Amino acid sequence: MIHYEPKDLTVPEVHRLLLGGVGPRPIALVSTVSKEGIPNLTPFSFFNAFGSNPPVIAFSPSRRGKDAGLKDTYNNIVQTKECVVHSVTYPMVEQVNLASTEYPPGVNEFIKSGLTPIDSDLVKPKRVKESPFHMECKVREIFNIGEGGSSANIIICEVLKFHVAEDIFKNGIIHPDLIDLVGRMSGSFYTRARGSSIFQAERPQKLSIGYDMLPEYVKNSHIYSANNLGKFGKIEAIPTDKEVEQFICEIKDDQEKDFEPSEEAFFRYLNQNEYKKMLKAALLQTGSPKLKKLLELTAKCALEQNDLLFAWKTAVYAGHFI
Repeated sequence: MIHYEPKDLTVPEVHRLLLGGVGPRPIALVSTVSKEGIPNLTPFSFFNAFGSNPPVIAFSPSRRGKDAGLKDTYNNIVQTKECVVHSVTYPMVEQVNLASTEYPPGVNEFIKSGLTPIDSDLVKPKRVKESPFHMECKVREIFNIGEGGSSANIIICEVLKFHVAEDIFKNGIIHPDLIDLVGRMSGSFYTRARGSSIFQAERPQKLSIGYDMLPEYVKNSHIYSANNLGKFGKIEAIPTDKEVEQFICEIKDDQEKDFEPSEEAFFRYLNQNEYKKMLKAALLQTGSPKLKKLLELTAKCALEQNDLLFAWKTAVYAGHFI
């Protein structure tokens, strides 16, 4: 690894390291208004949520890197203690990018970006119609850390009211494919958080055994990845040999439709993530030196389809073979 201490780097170098290593970062599109009533709209990627009771978010309109000047958003918030924070989605990302231009004070970024202002209910700053997620906020605290270029001005806000598009919900949660969020990365790179870019990693609900309790035949496998081992560690108790024996008998006795018993078919099932057929096909390769590998590939596939118990029973059975 390369080792750095901030004192040995220039501010732009530190900034580039942070932007590259801390990401992807959610983007806050922040609407404010000056005490004279002039609207301002600017995105910030130093942003996140920090509590739900009350709902608290924070973002940082840092000082400008070139001259340490304060941004209009910061000045407006100091004056009015109000803002509206919006999520940024892929269909609006280039308009939001336009709003990031450092226009002179008094320029209305709603007009420059083409984004549509609509009235808020509890605060003076306007909301952005194109965003599917709005938070009307009052400012609770402002922390200034440093006075030089790129130093932080942390704005801590309490959310007074949410406005959320109905069509981004699925099964009671905001679904990534429907909200289509954009995240900020290093340089000019962004990421789109939907489709094949998203995955599920369910948190352990019980007292997991952890990595340290994994059997050596699992930890020493050449098939399982570090992520696979992490998933194996989520189980509350490793299946017993009796449970595994019963499981294997049930698989052998199961009459799978359109099942082919060959090793060639095994790898076709692997490509289709049909791990139950994979296991049945593997069990028919008795005496094959590849049997342990086929079993571990099956357990790995089941893990990646989030069938933890199936994966464990298969892995324990595989552990019987050298």
